[in-house]
Amino acid sequence: MSSWFGSLGSGLGQSLGQVGGSLASLSGQISNFTKDMLMEGTEEVEELPNARRKEVEAIHTILRSENERLKKVCTDLEEKHEASELQIKQQSMSYRTQLQQKEVEISHLKARQIALQDQLLKLQSTAPSGTSGVGGVPATTASSSFGYGLSHHASALHDDDMDFGDVISSQREINRLSNEVSRLESEVGHWRHIAQTSKAQGSDNPEQSEICKLQNIIKELKQNRSQEIDDHQHEMSVLQNAHQQKLTEIARRHREELSDYEERIEELENLLQQGGSGIAVTDHSKIHEMQQTIQVLQTEKVESTKKISELEDKVKDINEKLSSAENDRDVLTKEQERLNAENEIKRLSNLNQDTGLGEDNMKLKMDVQVLEKENSLLNQEKEELQVSLSKLNDEYEVIKSKAMRDIDLDSELHNLRLNLEAKEQELNQSITEKEVLIAELEELDKQNQEATKHMILIKDQLSRQQSEGDNAISKLKKDLNDEKKRVHQLEDDKMNMTKELDMQKEKLIQSELVLNDLHLTKQKLEDKVGDLVDQLNKSHTQNLNIQKENFELQEHIKQKEEELSRVREELTQFLHQDSNSNFKDDLLKEREAEIRNLKQNLSEVEQLNENLKKAVFELKTENGKLNLACEDVRHQLEESTAGNSQASLDKDAIVKAVKLEKRQLEAELCWAEKRLLEEASKFEQTIKELSEASNLSTSALQLEHERLIKLNQEKDFEIAELRKNIEQMDTDHKETKKVLSSSLEEQKQLTQLVSEKEICIKKLKERGSELQDELDKLTQVLKKNEILRQTIEEKDRNLGSMKEENNHLKEELERLREQQSRAAPMAEPKPIDSITELESEVSQLNVIKDSLEEEIKHHQKIIEDQNQSKIQLLQSLQEQKKEMDEIKYQHEQMSVTHTQLFLEKDEEIKTLQKTIEQIKTQLREERQDVPTENSVIFQETKVQGLNIENGSEKHDLSKAETERLVKGIKERELEIKLLNEKNISLTKQIDQLSKDEVGKLTQIIQQKDVEIQALHARISSASYPQDVVYLQQQLQAYAMEREQVLAVLSEKTRENSHLKTEYHKMMDIVAAKEAALNKLQDENKTLSTRFESSGQDMFRETVQNLSRIIREKDIEIDALSQKCQTLLAVLQTSNTGNEVGSVNSNQFEELLQERDKLKQQVKKMEEWKQQVMTTVQNMQHESAQLQEELHQLQAQVLVDSDNNSKLQVDYTGLIQSYEQNETKLKNFGQELAQVQHSIGQLCNTKDLLLGKLDIISPQLSSGSSLTSQSAEPPRAGKSDVSSESSKQEIEELRKSLQEKDATIRTLQENNHRLSDSIAANSELERQEHEQTDSEIKQLKERQDVLQKSLKEKDLLIKAKSDQLLSLNENITNKVSENELLRQAVTNLKERTLILEMDICKLKEENEKIVETSREKETEYQALQETNMKLSMMLREKEFECHSLKEKALACEQLLKEKEQGKTGELNQLLNAVKSMQEKTVTFQQERDQVMLALKQKQMENTALQNEVQHLRDKELRLNQELERLRNHLLESEDSYTREALAAEDREAKLRKKVTVLEEKLVSSSNAMENASHQASLQVESLQEQLNMVTKQRDETSLQLSVSREQVKQYALSLSNLQMVLEHFQQEEKTKYSAELEKHKQLIAEWKKKAENLEGKLVSLQERLDEANAALDSASRLTEQLDLKEEQIEELKKQNELRQEMLDDVQKKLMNLVNSTEGKVDKVLMRNLFIGHFHTPKNQRHEVLRLMGSILGIKKEEMEQLLKEDQGGVTRWMTGWLGGGSKSVPNTPLRPNQQSLLNSSFSELFVKFLETESHPSIPPPKLSVHDMQPLDSPGRRRLDTSGPESFKETVESRSGRRTDVNPFLAPRSAAVPLINPAGLGPGGPGHLLLKPISDVLPTFTPLPVLPDNSAGAVLKDILKQ
Repeated sequence: MSSWFGSLGSGLGQSLGQVGGSLASLSGQISNFTKDMLMEGTEEVEELPNARRKEVEAIHTILRSENERLKKVCTDLEEKHEASELQIKQQSMSYRTQLQQKEVEISHLKARQIALQDQLLKLQSTAPSGTSGVGGVPATTASSSFGYGLSHHASALHDDDMDFGDVISSQREINRLSNEVSRLESEVGHWRHIAQTSKAQGSDNPEQSEICKLQNIIKELKQNRSQEIDDHQHEMSVLQNAHQQKLTEIARRHREELSDYEERIEELENLLQQGGSGIAVTDHSKIHEMQQTIQVLQTEKVESTKKISELEDKVKDINEKLSSAENDRDVLTKEQERLNAENEIKRLSNLNQDTGLGEDNMKLKMDVQVLEKENSLLNQEKEELQVSLSKLNDEYEVIKSKAMRDIDLDSELHNLRLNLEAKEQELNQSITEKEVLIAELEELDKQNQEATKHMILIKDQLSRQQSEGDNAISKLKKDLNDEKKRVHQLEDDKMNMTKELDMQKEKLIQSELVLNDLHLTKQKLEDKVGDLVDQLNKSHTQNLNIQKENFELQEHIKQKEEELSRVREELTQFLHQDSNSNFKDDLLKEREAEIRNLKQNLSEVEQLNENLKKAVFELKTENGKLNLACEDVRHQLEESTAGNSQASLDKDAIVKAVKLEKRQLEAELCWAEKRLLEEASKFEQTIKELSEASNLSTSALQLEHERLIKLNQEKDFEIAELRKNIEQMDTDHKETKKVLSSSLEEQKQLTQLVSEKEICIKKLKERGSELQDELDKLTQVLKKNEILRQTIEEKDRNLGSMKEENNHLKEELERLREQQSRAAPMAEPKPIDSITELESEVSQLNVIKDSLEEEIKHHQKIIEDQNQSKIQLLQSLQEQKKEMDEIKYQHEQMSVTHTQLFLEKDEEIKTLQKTIEQIKTQLREERQDVPTENSVIFQETKVQGLNIENGSEKHDLSKAETERLVKGIKERELEIKLLNEKNISLTKQIDQLSKDEVGKLTQIIQQKDVEIQALHARISSASYPQDVVYLQQQLQAYAMEREQVLAVLSEKTRENSHLKTEYHKMMDIVAAKEAALNKLQDENKTLSTRFESSGQDMFRETVQNLSRIIREKDIEIDALSQKCQTLLAVLQTSNTGNEVGSVNSNQFEELLQERDKLKQQVKKMEEWKQQVMTTVQNMQHESAQLQEELHQLQAQVLVDSDNNSKLQVDYTGLIQSYEQNETKLKNFGQELAQVQHSIGQLCNTKDLLLGKLDIISPQLSSGSSLTSQSAEPPRAGKSDVSSESSKQEIEELRKSLQEKDATIRTLQENNHRLSDSIAANSELERQEHEQTDSEIKQLKERQDVLQKSLKEKDLLIKAKSDQLLSLNENITNKVSENELLRQAVTNLKERTLILEMDICKLKEENEKIVETSREKETEYQALQETNMKLSMMLREKEFECHSLKEKALACEQLLKEKEQGKTGELNQLLNAVKSMQEKTVTFQQERDQVMLALKQKQMENTALQNEVQHLRDKELRLNQELERLRNHLLESEDSYTREALAAEDREAKLRKKVTVLEEKLVSSSNAMENASHQASLQVESLQEQLNMVTKQRDETSLQLSVSREQVKQYALSLSNLQMVLEHFQQEEKTKYSAELEKHKQLIAEWKKKAENLEGKLVSLQERLDEANAALDSASRLTEQLDLKEEQIEELKKQNELRQEMLDDVQKKLMNLVNSTEGKVDKVLMRNLFIGHFHTPKNQRHEVLRLMGSILGIKKEEMEQLLKEDQGGVTRWMTGWLGGGSKSVPNTPLRPNQQSLLNSSFSELFVKFLETESHPSIPPPKLSVHDMQPLDSPGRRRLDTSGPESFKETVESRSGRRTDVNPFLAPRSAAVPLINPAGLGPGGPGHLLLKPISDVLPTFTPLPVLPDNSAGAVLKDILKQ
């Protein structure tokens, strides 16, 4: 602000000083004027005009000096303007090269994006193989989306700070010049006022008419100047707004593309997550199922090879079509480029014809400003992205810490190795499945041979076991399933082909629309060229007329000069006659009157001559301007071919102008010298005449002669001076024009800065909101990840607990076996000694028997409860049977619809064949010369050629094509029906599976009931102590069963939850399908409307498209026929080995007969062609209904599959219960042995007691109890009881020993018999169960081993995947950091280049300033010389005055001598002498004025020297900055080269690791395949053994059938999944192919994502390698973990270092941003201030409101401010500047409109929006040197603000097209500032891109009333 006030004060001081000087001279002139009036009071009244004339001369001299000073100022400004133009040209060239580089980078990145998307699709297809690969994808995609933003904006890092110093210096120059302009205008107003006052005083003078004419000329010149200033202002405002709108449009497009890519990334992540979520953990029964699926897949291998070959053929055909389409597109692009080049040339010519070099320079300046704006915007976006990057880094550190915790959990690997091995096996199995299905066809062939052998064996066994009817039914079902699969694949292929065809159709339509637009633009440009040619012709005719008028005027001047010469001759003759004759007084008086008349005539003639000369001069200048314009046109054409020659041409032009000025000055000097010589001669003549007159006798004649002579001299002087003034005024007018144009340009730049800052603020706000949304999304993703981790940890804990329980159960089983083995040998009875003890124990056993009987009753109740639960299960099974019957009924209904659909399809095929035959016949008729070929495709190509050539037969062909289109639609509907049939077949299979499983379950239940009855019999037969033990074991077994039932229930709940999630997914898929169907219907409707609307021009396209469709359909028909033949062959081969082959063949023959019948019916369907269009609509509705039914059937299929899985789980549970019952039988045998053992122990104790009765005291009884305890530790409680009872019974036994001996012996014999019978029974049971137990144990052990290994491998994979994910993230972060640093290097290099360019420009400017200073010195010298000449002239005049005085004295003496009496004559002579003295006084005054002018020139020279010194200081500063930047660049380049070398070393190491990992992967996969094959063989042998042992053929046959149907089901589900995946892939491919054409310039952003994915592939291979290494060497796991932890610590350290570096860089960036912020406030305020004063006074409040809206002041506050004091702001400003604003003229902005002075800023702004928003012409493609065509800012702003304002502006533009400024017409015509194609959905924004209808908003124009003022429209815009 201080500098601003200083400049203002200096300007005011200069103006006041000049005003003071002018006042001083004025006061001197007034004093002289009063003196002259007093002096001339004595003289006659006729001498009054002399004084007035002198005053006018004085005023003219002052004005002349002022004009010269202004000339110098203008020349200085012109030189500065030229220097700035050169700078702008260089900057524009550099920016254009940068733009081209960016476009190339964008194209590369787009190609990279497509490759990355293909890789993503592959990952999606491989996603079902394992969950480990899925987890890493979303994070990478998310990070890549952010990386894209960084890469895209990193290039524009430091471009904004470039020319900030230059902007400030230019702003100061603008302020200084504006002050000078205001000062000059005030001076002009002052002098005008003086001239008016003097005019009022001297109104009586006869010369007043001349002065009035001159003043009128001056006024006209000023008006012209103000009009031109207004025009320049208007042009500049228009250009500023246009470039602002371009900037905003670029930013909007950039944001939209960013959002599109982010949405696309999210969709891909969702797809990957859906693919990954469907993978479920396999249970222990999966191995058996996988073996069966392998067998079925082997049978399907041959079919898959055939399908692959057919698909390859189809892919080739599609590729050929795509290549042809691409060739067409290339041709179109070439034509488009040619048209764009022609349009560009025409645009340049039009611009050159209308506007000069100034406008071209303005365009270059505006381009430079646009590029600077883009740089600033990109810098801001980059800073915002860096902030988001820092946030992401923080989040990354949090995630990394969590990952480190997961890695710490890997220390528990020793406990979880069993689980890891199981998981590893599952992963390997999934990998092998994937390889078998996708790539390894050779290995499938080998396995196929082995599988076929095995299948032959199984078929032989089944043929023995099963009946003939079952075989026939199963084979027929297989054939039907295969056929359905093939049909489904064909349908998918057809769908894909139709989609690709639709895409090509859309492309063709778009290209035709583009061509039509180009033709329209061409026509408009040709019209404009014609108009311009007409204007040129008119200008030529006007030139010729003006030249004729010039010749006429010259002749008229010559005539007038001849008359003047004649008059002068007469005068001289008259004077000579007077000298001779003293006596002709009357004649003299008459002659004097005539002389006066002649003088008046002469003055009039001279005025006419002057006017004519002025007109001639103006015409010459106009001719020169026209010639210059033509030369400018030629020069600009040369500049477009070679821009380098422009600088030299400019220099030559400057030199020529300088030379012309020198010549003019020399000519003026020569003319002045001649003029002085003539005046000297005239003075001598007057002296001579006076001397002659003194001789005369009469004094009156002498006085009259003197007056006449003086009047002649004065008139000549006045005429010469007036001519000079007129020429000076013309030159001054031109110079002021240039000064004003340069100042206006600088003001417009400042206004642009204001608008740029506003746009920046808006963008920052939008970016902030976007970043907040992204943060919310990231927080949600983090929460989901935490939840997933918690669930994984819970599952791991559950696994550990289950393992521990299993181990405990195993330990218990081993303990029980050991007890059995111990109890067996101990069971030998010993001799009995005492009877008394046995009797006591018998009584005790009776008591125990009672208790056990109660327990038996309790257990029987429990058994009954279990039986009731079994009955309930049977009821549930019956309910499921009922449901299956209902499904069967639905299936039958669907089969009926299926047959109908087959009939319709055959009819359609026949109609297609007939249409083809018709086309063939037409071709034969048209072309008999061309030989016909057999292939249908060749004929179709001929049809295409004929359609193009023969225009007469278009209508017939179009009918055929419409029929074909209808048939294609029907084929789609048939495909939908076929899908429904497939669903029906699936329901059938599910019904069969459920029936078989229900039968199995009933048989198992019956077996269990038989076993329970046997157990009851055993319980009843066995003795009481055995029953007790048996019941105790049974209790334990039932407790175990209860636990198992609870476990099954928990599994069921989990399965239910899983099924719910799958149901939701299916619903989502259904919704997506419905959306796709709606899209297809919309496309059909649009096609139908287009077909109806378009006339014969559209027939060619439709014919071509339909012929292509027919060709593809024919190819599909051939493929179907080949497939039918292959199916027949397969059926014949498969039925040769079986006895029921005749049935299949008969059925197939019947089907063929039915097909023949249907073909006959097809012939009748030709009449149906007329009803085609109506049926098409009905069929569309039916297709929607069928799709809904299809989705319902899919849901039913899912439900049935869930029921099947539940039944399988129940089946496995029943098998386990069977095995548990077998274990119970074993336990019963063990308990029998234990009972025998206990009896033996009792006998031993009795013997001991009997032996020691006589000896042992009561103490020994306790010892016996101890021995019994040691002998029987498990029966401790019973021995204690016996010891206590023995103590009591010792006394009784002594008395009754002899009585009880007999009873004891009998009891012993009974015991022996019982033990023998029990032993025999137990041995038989053992022999029966040991065989089955051993086999079952072997199978279980193998299964356990496999499960353990799978689980261990899973855990290992999880751990390694976590490690690799963390490492991956580290690597990706480092890569992104490296790329950021590289981009920073490139930015610094660009900055150095730009600084070097600036230094070159400054050097050139310095050289120009030196040249100007030299020119100023030469001018100064010339002025000094002129001053010297003037001084010499003054001396000569003084000398002449002295000589005249002497002559006068001599005359006086002579008169005294001759006539002493004649005193009157002497008085007259004295008066003449006084008049001469007065003339001398005036000469002195002129000398003083010349001295004042010299002083002013000296002041100006000193100011110029100061400016030169300032520029030198600026150059020194810039050189210092350059050196500093060079040093900084060298340092940064060294650091970046080091980092790049390190990164290359790391890449080499990683590639080596990748190769090693690939080799290991191949070896491990081969080993796993071999192992799986061996395991499958072993499982098959075990199955055969089980069949031999169990001898239950019925059960095995049922199991085999069930398993086969399951395999079929799985195969069908697998094929369905594959088809769905392929369908999705093809849809994605079509979408991306369309998006490829749309976004070829933005694929470069996907490079980083591709690199991240490559890193991920490397990391995944490393994971596989580590997992295999863990399996190979489990012992080395701990060492490897230690090594990994060390590596992780090193990586952490590296990460911390990188993070510190990144933080430093970010801090520097933030400091730079903070330093640059806030510096532009002064410039903004100045621009707003100056813009306020350039508007009319009566409409300044509108400008204030606009300023308020820009500055964010509310409407209400602004209105209050305006209401409180309407003059408040203006009074403050006027008071501050001292009333200087009065001199500023009210400049109307558009002179062509009706209101020149009343049009306000807001009205002009609205009119600009109207003109620029009209969609007149599509944008031409620019050449290499030109910028990209950008959308107009009016449209951009209105897009954001709302649709209404947009519509208003568009309509108003169309309404007011007639008022367009002529200066703007060529620009808007050649390069339209709006993209009209972007307004509608059909027109493309770029010729190579597809329109994005869902991204760009579409608007319909609203009518605007003519009554609406511009202010109201502007208010609406500002509101929104």
